[in-house]
Amino acid sequence: MDNFFVCLNAVLPIFILMALGYTARACGFIKKETVPEINKMAFNCFMPFMMFYNIYTSDLESAIRPALIAYGVGGVLLCFFLSMALVYRLEKDPPTRGVMVQGLFRSNFVIIGLPLAESLAQGGDISSTAVMVAIIVPLFNVLAVIILEANRGGKPSVKHVLLGIARNPLIISTVLAILFVAFGIKLPEVIETSISMVSRTANPLLLFLLGAFFSFRGLGQYRRQLILVTMGRLIAIPGIFLTLAVLLGFRGIDMLSLIGVFGSATAVSSFAMADQMGGNRELAGDIVVTTSAFCSVTLFLWSFLLKTFGII
Repeated sequence: MDNFFVCLNAVLPIFILMALGYTARACGFIKKETVPEINKMAFNCFMPFMMFYNIYTSDLESAIRPALIAYGVGGVLLCFFLSMALVYRLEKDPPTRGVMVQGLFRSNFVIIGLPLAESLAQGGDISSTAVMVAIIVPLFNVLAVIILEANRGGKPSVKHVLLGIARNPLIISTVLAILFVAFGIKLPEVIETSISMVSRTANPLLLFLLGAFFSFRGLGQYRRQLILVTMGRLIAIPGIFLTLAVLLGFRGIDMLSLIGVFGSATAVSSFAMADQMGGNRELAGDIVVTTSAFCSVTLFLWSFLLKTFGII
């Protein structure tokens, strides 16, 4: 029962914040059309401070874990190719095909996975999770560009992708934090306190906005595709990659990071990218909604299972 309540207390606040965002939009306090702009602001202004602070206040040696990084990167690449193999066999429409592959391999590690790790760690050092975010999220972006371009007949621009990575505020803040820790640079107390305050704002705001993004209209049109992607994203993929991680000996904070990478819902940003790159925007939005709605249940079950067996 202790494990049950630890996991419930970790997952329930995530669901409540999302429900609050949905309720606020339903009551007219925020419009769905404004959510992407606020979300962009949160990613560019609040998330970098959170990433910086998590690493800045950590032990750098424990934050960079080569085995964990190698498994995360290798797992995402394998997940990408397995998703391609499955979807290309079952779906013939290119814009729909690209969106389905993206929905399967690209998780919402930042918005859902990171706060889950923070809650389950119960005060532990999650700096290694922050480093993973800085590596895995750009990888998600690169692979998403490739699959969406490939399914609209275009050719991905290597220069554009590399510039996007170099300008990513999460990458910049992570590199800065590593340099500060490596060279022992200390910020004035007032600056450090301010960064801490801003960093604590990031997760609640992003979860609230995720809830405000929800819209359940039109979910019946792509029922077959949604069932496939939702089952794959929330059950099959974590079942494969978390089990393999356990067999390879990953435990504790490492497993919390991997739950975020492989067990969370499809990334909200996948909708915007699909819309900009000629993908099936309706299906992309529906995938975000359905996987986000059901992941509260599946994340709890995966967390409870791993907690019960003493793996996290």
